[in-house]
Amino acid sequence: MQTVPQHNQPVISQTEKNTTLWIGHLKSDPNDHIAGQTFTCPSDGVINNIQVYSSTVQYPGDVALTLHEFDTASKTWGPAIGDATMFIQKGEDSRWVRFYLAPVELKKDRTYGFRLRTENALIGIGEAASMAKHPFTFGSEWKSDALDHQGQYFSYFSLAFKVELCA
Repeated sequence: MQTVPQHNQPVISQTEKNTTLWIGHLKSDPNDHIAGQTFTCPSDGVINNIQVYSSTVQYPGDVALTLHEFDTASKTWGPAIGDATMFIQKGEDSRWVRFYLAPVELKKDRTYGFRLRTENALIGIGEAASMAKHPFTFGSEWKSDALDHQGQYFSYFSLAFKVELCA
């Protein structure tokens, strides 16, 4: 049996960033701010990483990313189908951070989403506010805190992210 090396190809990305969304909490704020992004997968494939843009690191710490199937009609997150945790430290500002996942198969035209959470850090994630009143069509940004797990969805905002499938 011969193994063919896998190469990652970006299938969906939103790299514009003109503002920042914070995850974690300030020392004086009891809420853990959580962020997420939904997206419709444009093709079948296997995903092994998701990248987000780290705008700034106020307090370093562990950041967890979970990948879920997402039901757009009821706006509900399915159980996690992938997860990764990494330590983000001071000095990792203004750069793409790659979360490596165990390979997960994604299906064309299904909606998925990822959530970012930290219990001990305060990290600014790159975010884009849509210009000219045009919503993002590939998915919605989501934000919540530990006290409000339903959260809010925004079609005029998007995290800066890259989803790559193995080819």
